[in-house]
Amino acid sequence: MARISTGTYLRGRETMQRRELLFGVVREPPSPRFGHQALLVRLTVLLDPVARDRGAGVVCLSPMDVVLAEGRALVLQPDLMFISHARRAIIRDRIYGAPDLVVEVISPSTARQDRGLKLRLYQEYGVRECWLVGEQERRLEVIAFSGGRSRRRVFKGDAPIQSSVMGALPFAAADVFGEP
Repeated sequence: MARISTGTYLRGRETMQRRELLFGVVREPPSPRFGHQALLVRLTVLLDPVARDRGAGVVCLSPMDVVLAEGRALVLQPDLMFISHARRAIIRDRIYGAPDLVVEVISPSTARQDRGLKLRLYQEYGVRECWLVGEQERRLEVIAFSGGRSRRRVFKGDAPIQSSVMGALPFAAADVFGEP
């Protein structure tokens, strides 16, 4: 498998296809399932007004390249991300640096990578919090990273979601998943 640089990857044609550059290797998974995208829409509808009303920052959906390490040819595309106003300088034509919060909706084909490699990379490169949203389990894991450590909390049902980045949120896990 041929390796490419971050510059070559970023100069490629613009596409709505999901792509990531993992240490020089382009990964192009198939498009997500309907349930995955429906969850992503609900999360966006819930999170975006909170970010705007609080004047906290901006919410953005994938596909959006997040260049975590240009020299290491590491570009990921989280399903959803929040970037605080304090870190707004990382927003250019793409995101150059770690968002404050990333969300990965877990699919059967991506679960191992999302819970393993991507979670480690998010922590290593300075993401403050990662949400892993399990459609099958109807649960939302909030993993906060601080000082080389992580703290994991699981939210299900009517439990209101607490975020170290966004604070107390005005919605519960059940709102994310909609009707059973």
